[in-house]
Amino acid sequence: MKFRYLVAFVSLFHAFSSWASDSFIVKDIRVEGIQRTEAGTVFSYLPVKVGDTLDEEKATEAIKALYATGFFKDVKLKSENGVLIVEVDERPAIAQISINGAKEFEKDKLLEGLKQAGISESRIFSRSLLDRAEQELKRQYISRGKYAVKITTTTTPLERNRIAINFDINEGRTARIKKISFVGNEKFQDKELRGILVLRKPDLLSWFTKNDQYSKQKLSADLETLRSYYLDRGYLEFNIESTQVSITPDLRDIYITINITEGAQYTVSEIKVAGEPLLPEEEIRKLILLKDGEVFARQKLTESIKLITDRLGDDGYAFANINASPELDHEKRQAGFTFFIDPGRRVYIRRINITGNDRTRDEVIRREFRQMEGAWHSTKNINISKQRVDRLFFFNSVNVETPAVPNKTDQVDINVKVEERPTGSIMFGAGYSDRQGIILNGSISQNNIFGTGNFFSLDVNTGAINKTYAASFTNPYFTVNGVSLGFDVYKRDLDTRPLSRVGTFKTETIGAGVRLGIPIAENDIVSIGLAAENTVLGVFDSSPQRNKDFVTEFGKSTNNFPLTLTWARDRRDSAIWTTSGTTHRLFGEVSVPGGDLDYYKISYHQKWFYPITDNLTLMLNGEFGYGDGYTGRSLPFFKNFFAGGNNSVRGYDLNSLGPRDDRNLSLGGSKRVVGNIEVLFPVPFMKEDRSLRLSAFIDGGTVFARNIDLNLMRYSAGIALTWVSPMGPLKVSIAEPLNDQPVDRLQAFQFMFGQQF
Repeated sequence: MKFRYLVAFVSLFHAFSSWASDSFIVKDIRVEGIQRTEAGTVFSYLPVKVGDTLDEEKATEAIKALYATGFFKDVKLKSENGVLIVEVDERPAIAQISINGAKEFEKDKLLEGLKQAGISESRIFSRSLLDRAEQELKRQYISRGKYAVKITTTTTPLERNRIAINFDINEGRTARIKKISFVGNEKFQDKELRGILVLRKPDLLSWFTKNDQYSKQKLSADLETLRSYYLDRGYLEFNIESTQVSITPDLRDIYITINITEGAQYTVSEIKVAGEPLLPEEEIRKLILLKDGEVFARQKLTESIKLITDRLGDDGYAFANINASPELDHEKRQAGFTFFIDPGRRVYIRRINITGNDRTRDEVIRREFRQMEGAWHSTKNINISKQRVDRLFFFNSVNVETPAVPNKTDQVDINVKVEERPTGSIMFGAGYSDRQGIILNGSISQNNIFGTGNFFSLDVNTGAINKTYAASFTNPYFTVNGVSLGFDVYKRDLDTRPLSRVGTFKTETIGAGVRLGIPIAENDIVSIGLAAENTVLGVFDSSPQRNKDFVTEFGKSTNNFPLTLTWARDRRDSAIWTTSGTTHRLFGEVSVPGGDLDYYKISYHQKWFYPITDNLTLMLNGEFGYGDGYTGRSLPFFKNFFAGGNNSVRGYDLNSLGPRDDRNLSLGGSKRVVGNIEVLFPVPFMKEDRSLRLSAFIDGGTVFARNIDLNLMRYSAGIALTWVSPMGPLKVSIAEPLNDQPVDRLQAFQFMFGQQF
């Protein structure tokens, strides 16, 4: 640094010494030596104008100003008959930058890093900036474990005072973690402690996870994980004394040593509550997860503070401060905690501000809010409001903040920032199904018409098995209380002949219906629907006898008036990226007297989501269905339940499970049992993309004609990918049946596109 100042001083002295004239009035100014820089640019920086008197002070100021531009490496001032001559020697400009040998990084990213370091095309060349840029490149490679990287930089002069810069990169081998050791651990073995860390020795997945490559950030996170591991098991005096990271002389192997002091394990001796609790002490103690006599766990302490803070926040105390002060008894190895509660000032909501909704109207978001403007702050109501907005399925993300109002101690605002997602589509084209072949389809749908939140769709879907022509409209807020009103008109054709293991028949149904949805609780809604439909049945020589008997009894054309009643509860934290919560759906359908059919169906569907870690979510799914006829009639065969395929038990052919006839054709059944265990996790390297998700699953289920016999259940296991694509949801699965029988039809790879799942 001192050397640089010395060089600048010498240059300035040399420039000034070149002008040794007495003071004079500047009659004209001439610039010499410029090649790329315009004379006007020099004049704009020069603090001397025609008519000024140039003396030593102004000459010094002029030289400093021109040096400060960074355009010139030498500046001289001369005088000739009253003319000020400014002689400059321009710094070269960077004409081109080339990078050779880069494999670990894309060249565009490296060029962007160089640009941030001050090296890019058209900029003025500086040797110091070039050295800094070279160090930045090395830093990026070292962050990827490329400690042996060698970067050779060459500069080549070009015409018109320009320069070309070339970076030759020899990346070398990536340094891998050879060993992670612990010193001072007695309660837990090295193997157990290594298992909780992200950094680890190379294994079969290291090429994918890169966890065998050292980085300072990963080590810091691992040390905090290690600290939490001990504190959650009662070791209050645990401490990380030091860490050593060493690399072998060949720059290939890294050794990490972590020195720790475990200390003694503490149990909880006593819990006290002090300060201004504002709530009954009994209620506060229920929120404290730490219990007398238990081993101390920092996670429980942190969660207890959060629960108390949220509870006070429900009563308007948004800035409550909870401090748990420990009292350690080193001899007895016990810890008592006093929860000091400072509720702060009670605050209310001044204003709800919504941003990011370019298409969706404010009222569509506001009507989902349970926290009102002018009311006391409620953490519970704010969280519920955020979940309700997220479940609209109109937004990729919903962020809610509650900043304090400037110069106010008792007011906060709610800032809602949403990122809108496409809610409408116009699609004409073709698709492919693994069972139905080529499908021609066209649809116009909009979940958020003109930003009102209303839903409208026109669908045309043709396939060898299913053909659908339908129009649907739903107003989710037909009344201000959230009663929804919907209408449906449809024509649905079903032809099971392409399904080689299903009893053959054909139906053509035309119908129309009306739906009414009534919210009965915060997350509960009851829907009532009534439709009128006509179904034309077709049977073939290959059809099961029961299908032929039905047509003989009722004829080929039947009229039906199905009345449906549905109760649904949705307590998921998100409709797109669910990590916690439950859904319940109880559905009942009964044929109203006056039609040709007498039957009823009841089904119950439940899902439970539980966050295992920040990235892993456990999903449990259970389904049960039951149907029968009344007035002495049986359940129509085309109203039967089916199982097998992507919506039930993966790995088995679509609708192939359950009772069969003497030709081994699936008939469906009046009872259905399905269960799924699934672990959901993000796609590696795409963790921020909420439209993509992977899962590992175990499925089980089947349908029954008479009594339920769980011994007849079929099971499978596999992996699946779910993608909420712009053209519709896609689900792909690869499954292996676990207890298939010779009569079963298997299908390891299955996919579903453009349907809800």
